[in-house]
Amino acid sequence: LDGKAFADSTMVIALGITLSGEKRFLGFVETDTENAKVLAPFLRSLVDRGLDASHGLLVSLDGGKGLRSAVKKVFRDSALVHRCQWHKRENVVSYLPTIEQGDWRRRLPTSPEALAALEQLHGELDDRNQSAAGSLAEGLDETLTLHRLGVFAVLGRSFKTTNCLESVNALVEERCAQVDQWKNLSQRQRWLA
Repeated sequence: LDGKAFADSTMVIALGITLSGEKRFLGFVETDTENAKVLAPFLRSLVDRGLDASHGLLVSLDGGKGLRSAVKKVFRDSALVHRCQWHKRENVVSYLPTIEQGDWRRRLPTSPEALAALEQLHGELDDRNQSAAGSLAEGLDETLTLHRLGVFAVLGRSFKTTNCLESVNALVEERCAQVDQWKNLSQRQRWLA
């Protein structure tokens, strides 16, 4: 799940990946922001249209609180959330001076041994910049969901980030970037679909 700025609004897109690795466009909703009030009914509509969560779901998010809240509200314990490691890293380093960001990007691990290393780096960041340390601590467990499940070796390359959806968003951007004036909601939805 991810939001994409589209004209003067946001389109939150749901993309599914089948067990055989095929991308399936599940749907989208237009909203002002990624908020649970709009997203929970959108996720329920996916279930109403056939999304089966009975065997569980792995949901990859960029860390938006509204997205996470809606997933937990609709799917409860049927969904495990994996936070995008790229977004987590970028959120943490954004609190640091530009000159230090490259070094910290390289130091933030994504390996199976990441938790111990991240805890050590959290202590260093806490001394350096408490806002960056707080950003690292927030949702850290969800950043390591693939490791906790023991599937990082198999799924890590594809799912450690939200790139599978970001690539779709890039194609949408490429196709729609030249449009200066959108006539109406219907036109935006047709172009996105």
